[in-house]
Amino acid sequence: QVQLVESGGGLVQAGGSLRLSCTASGSIFRNNAMYWYRQAPGKQRELVALITSSSSTNYVDSVKGRFTISRNNAKNTVYLQMNSLKPEDTAVYYCNTELGRLSGSWGQGTQVTVSS
Repeated sequence: QVQLVESGGGLVQAGGSLRLSCTASGSIFRNNAMYWYRQAPGKQRELVALITSSSSTNYVDSVKGRFTISRNNAKNTVYLQMNSLKPEDTAVYYCNTELGRLSGSWGQGTQVTVSS
């Protein structure tokens, strides 16, 4: 069983930056791909970024060049560095594992609000 806790969200003005963290308890962290999703008001949950166990990464086009996903296996933590934030980035951000997203298991997320 893996428990994930997201943190680092907050209120920021457009053009600002935030760094989100996702810490996993227990589990075999190093061998799992990790994912960041977000859900904006009135919209479906959207895949934002992923990082594999070998540290390959991929991003949705709307954040490419602005967001960076990384991981620190020793700390059981995945990060999402968000730069040049836009109001359209406003959402609740969730991290998850492969098994978690397939089984529909989600944590509490962390709120990111970007003002104009």
